[in-house]
Amino acid sequence: MKKTYLYLLLLPGLLFLTVFMVVPILLTIGSTFFNKGSFTLAGYWSFFKDPYFLKILWTTLRVSVVTTLLCILVGFPVAYFISKQSPRQKAILLALAIFPLLTSSVVRSFSWMIILGKKGLLNNALIAIGLIKEPLDILYTPAAMMIGLVHLFLPLIIITLVGVLENIDPDLLKAAESLGAGRFTAFVKVIVPLSVPGLIIGSILVFVGSLTAYTTPALLGGKQRVISTFLYQNAITLNDWYLASVIAVIMIVITFVVIALMNKLAVKLNPKG
Repeated sequence: MKKTYLYLLLLPGLLFLTVFMVVPILLTIGSTFFNKGSFTLAGYWSFFKDPYFLKILWTTLRVSVVTTLLCILVGFPVAYFISKQSPRQKAILLALAIFPLLTSSVVRSFSWMIILGKKGLLNNALIAIGLIKEPLDILYTPAAMMIGLVHLFLPLIIITLVGVLENIDPDLLKAAESLGAGRFTAFVKVIVPLSVPGLIIGSILVFVGSLTAYTTPALLGGKQRVISTFLYQNAITLNDWYLASVIAVIMIVITFVVIALMNKLAVKLNPKG
């Protein structure tokens, strides 16, 4: 009886998700396989044989992967430092890490446009100290998108890593050092494998977020197309909802493939995890 009552509590949420998420996704997927009542793969075939479409897909994957790696490289040391602080300091540092999430991505993107522009703060500073003579073309490039996306999603990977790192017993590191391992070796052999769950979750959040982000690539990328801006262009500007649906399905498939690969990587790096 108690279990039945608990399942009934799940019913409103499940109905909401089914009606407003599962059903629209299934209808979108189904519409890409049928044209005028007959089964077809023409939409996918035309997408993957078009060099322009493939270039957009490659740019999207490259930006997403590099953004994820940069977030790991920057976020891991920060998360490790936060996890070693006292509860009060940890709360303050986590609040500072989360604070950027309270700012609109539009505001952050416009801020980076001011910083990265040809007459922006970065170029002016580099010219003033004599490192460059001509302004660098950073804005409206994949590099600008990566910078904006790292700023956007870095808090996510810090939060997930702190939750894992703070639960690792410090005595394990001391035990490894007492057995002859150096501090760096002990860190790599003990801390990194035990932090794999947080790394995997954080990496998935950052990758999928970067893959599907629209505002930051649209503002910082300029004419550089990624798959999210390409989908918007086809759906809203060109009114080609069929191709937009095909792009959406490809994004869904990429997401599931990445999650599956990440899970396999987690098992390989930490079999006992």
